Amino acid sequence: MRAPPPQLQDAPRLTGAERPMGEVAAPPLPETIIDDRRVGRNYPEQPPVIPHSIEGYQLSVNANRCLECHRRQYSGLVAAPMISITHFQDREGQMLADVSPRRYFCTACHVPQTNAQPLVTNRFRDMLTMMPASGGAR
Repeated sequence: MRAPPPQLQDAPRLTGAERPMGEVAAPPLPETIIDDRRVGRNYPEQPPVIPHSIEGYQLSVNANRCLECHRRQYSGLVAAPMISITHFQDREGQMLADVSPRRYFCTACHVPQTNAQPLVTNRFRDMLTMMPASGGAR
């Protein structure tokens, strides 16, 4: 018996499970880190991460639970960092009286931290470790 033509053969297995369409139990969800400590940023424009749980927070067109603590007029009462002034600018750079609609959904940029293990090795190097010292030779 002859082998089927190449276009009808299954593609060779490169990686992954033996049965890619079989049911596999999902891994447990990682735990949220809720120590309320501010986390340093790895690069200049990195949005701050959320150092507390946001489970159960309502974030919709009609409500934003984050603003109850981080809006300017409330941040001092609860010792929460105030929203950056950039969140009050429209796309033309004009200042607005309230949070810009394009910055309203906080979790588009800001995320809570978990104890999840990286899926790939992180080879990020801070810019300061790659630059020569100020005034020094290269």
